[in-house]
Amino acid sequence: MTSTQTMQRPPAEVRYADELARLRDTDTAPRPPGWALSLDAARKFVVGDENQGIVKKFVGDPSLVDRALVTLATSRGLMLVGEPGTAKSLLSELIAAAVCGESTLTIQGGAATTEDQIKYSWNYALLVSEGPSPRSLVPAPMLRGMAEGKIVRFEEITRCPLEVQDCMLSMLSDRVMAIGELNGPDGMVFAQDGFNVIATANTRDRGVNEMSAALKRRFNFETVFPIADFDTELALVEQEAAKLLERSGVELAPRRDVLEVLVRTFRDLREGGDRLTTVMSTAEAVSVAHAVGLRGWFLRGEVGSAADVVECLAGTAAKDNAEDLARLRRYLEQHASRRKGAQWQELHRARHLLPG
Repeated sequence: MTSTQTMQRPPAEVRYADELARLRDTDTAPRPPGWALSLDAARKFVVGDENQGIVKKFVGDPSLVDRALVTLATSRGLMLVGEPGTAKSLLSELIAAAVCGESTLTIQGGAATTEDQIKYSWNYALLVSEGPSPRSLVPAPMLRGMAEGKIVRFEEITRCPLEVQDCMLSMLSDRVMAIGELNGPDGMVFAQDGFNVIATANTRDRGVNEMSAALKRRFNFETVFPIADFDTELALVEQEAAKLLERSGVELAPRRDVLEVLVRTFRDLREGGDRLTTVMSTAEAVSVAHAVGLRGWFLRGEVGSAADVVECLAGTAAKDNAEDLARLRRYLEQHASRRKGAQWQELHRARHLLPG
C-alpha cells in the first residue's frame, strides 16, 4: 500500500478520513439502504459545516448537491454536465466518498474504452487451465460496484463509442449484470443496496458520441455552472494553489494581488467579447497559479509575479492555437494597460514574453 504522504493526490476518503469518521459517529438521521451516511451528513461533507468543523469542498450551488444526493437515493443514475473545469469530477468523487466511503471505482471514458473495462475481463492463464469460473473472472468497476453496493463513477461518458455506452442499459434499468460465460447463480450479478452510477460529460464534447435516448432516460441530468462570483473564485484559487504549492515544497504562499490579476484575466478571457476557444476554467486558473508559484520559488527563490503569469498563460490559454495566442496578446496590449495597479502594469510590460 502506498503511503499517503507520498501520494500526489490521495482520494477524498483518504484526504478527509477524519471528517468522514466524525460524521459517521454523530449521524443519527435515517440513511438510504446501503449508504454510509444520511443525506444530511453527506451534504455537510460536500458543502461544509462550521459547527462540526467540516470544511467546504465544493464551491457551487448547495441545492445542486441536494438534488444529486436525492437522485442517487432513487434507482436513477446521476449525470453531471457542464463546461470542462467546473468541478464535475470533484463533485462526483466527494459524493461517492460520502455515500459509500469509496471513490475509486472509476471508469475513464475515451475512444479506446471497451466493454471489458466497464464490466469484467478474464485472467487468461486461469481461463485456459480451468475454463470460465469465478476464480478466473477479473471484475471491472461496474461489476464490483453492483456486487458490493458501491457508487461507480463514469468520467467523460460521451467520449465512449455508442455501443460501449449502451452496454450500461440493462445494468441501470434491471440492476443486473449477466455473465454469459458462467452457469448457474454465478452467471447473474444482482445490484446490492447502495449501488448507483455518477456519470460526467463535457458540453464541449457534445456531438462527439451523443448519448442514446434510451440511456438518457436512465439518468437525471444536473448542470454544473462556472463560479459566478469573482471573490468566491479568487478565494478558491488562492486556497487550492496554496495547498498545491505547500505539497510541492514551496515555502511562500502566493501573493493575493498576483492571484487577483490572474483570476480577473481568466474571467475576462472566458466572458469577454473576444473569447478564447480554450476553456478558461477555474481548474485551469488553479493550475496556472500553481505553476506561477513554482517558477518564482525554484527559479528565483521568491514568490511568483505577474510576469510569471504571462509565461504560464501561453501554454494554458493559447496551447497550440495561433488565433488564441493573438487574442491573448491583444488582451495584454489593450486591456491590461488600462487597469490600475502595479501588478497589472507588470502584466502589461511582460507581454513580450509571449512566444511568437
